[in-house]
Amino acid sequence: MVLRGSREPGDRSWCPTATREMLESRARQSGWVRGFFADRGVLEVETPVLGQCGVTDVNIDSVQARALPVADQAVGSGWLQTSPEYHMKRLLASGSGSIFQVSRVFRNGERGARHNPEFSLLEWYRPGFDDRQLMAEVAELVCGWLGAPPPETLSYRDAMLRHAGVDPFTVSLSALRSTCLGIVGDEATAEGLSRDECLDLLMGVRVEPELGHRSPVFICHYPASQAALARTTLVDGHEVAHRFELYVKGVELCNGFWELTDPSEQRRRFEQDNARRLALGKPEMPVDERFLAALAAGLPDCSGVALGLDRLLMLKQGADDIRQVLAFPAELA
Repeated sequence: MVLRGSREPGDRSWCPTATREMLESRARQSGWVRGFFADRGVLEVETPVLGQCGVTDVNIDSVQARALPVADQAVGSGWLQTSPEYHMKRLLASGSGSIFQVSRVFRNGERGARHNPEFSLLEWYRPGFDDRQLMAEVAELVCGWLGAPPPETLSYRDAMLRHAGVDPFTVSLSALRSTCLGIVGDEATAEGLSRDECLDLLMGVRVEPELGHRSPVFICHYPASQAALARTTLVDGHEVAHRFELYVKGVELCNGFWELTDPSEQRRRFEQDNARRLALGKPEMPVDERFLAALAAGLPDCSGVALGLDRLLMLKQGADDIRQVLAFPAELA
């Protein structure tokens, strides 16, 4: 007998893609993470998955949610969050102290061996830490869980010189486009790339696959144009961001900042993002005024980092596709 509404006999699309053993490893990883922060007195928090604003970042597309109006207000409308960052910084500005969160986040159009539109993100913030202090804590958590040796540290400039053969601060845009032509294979496409788009392409294709094979490696001192929500400084005459990423076996695990606390500069960056979005034919995103108000009220001097837990589990288990560590990836959700 086939029950009404059931699929044809033999259809196994209802089954999870992760094994029982993988689910057990995920549970152990969750225990490791929570124990790590409990030992350090870092408070676990929860913030909204559905927020009234998305992000302006040109490289990240938010998922919009719409709801039927209730008493003339669409209460459930908004954006599924790509990160809990803005809400967590509002907590920091209110005096929460050190906090962490394990959250489900969403990014539109991201699908691949290391990407699922919905994924698990660990994010934490440490008042009084600069980026170097937070890098040391990230290393303790990641290397402790993976049983990996301590990370090396390499500047963005040195990584690009070593693996892509270009100095990101002095190379001309025409030379960058010429280098990228060998990757994209189309002259018109290459000529349409901006400086940061060229650098991102080289980083993703030439540099990242070479990183973190002998030991994990931190990349730091990104160009100021890639600062996002990080503060900047001068190094060797070039403005760079207090931003870092950690790579293990060619996999990017996290993105961290010594956080920008200037609301005027942050507004300027949001407006710059939206101008770039419009130039690329992407929709302009509403600016999160409550987040900016929190910065104006006084975000404490702090550093923060977001770490992909699905990728961390992939590394722990030697998985080569994110579907192996997810119960139900996007196509089966």
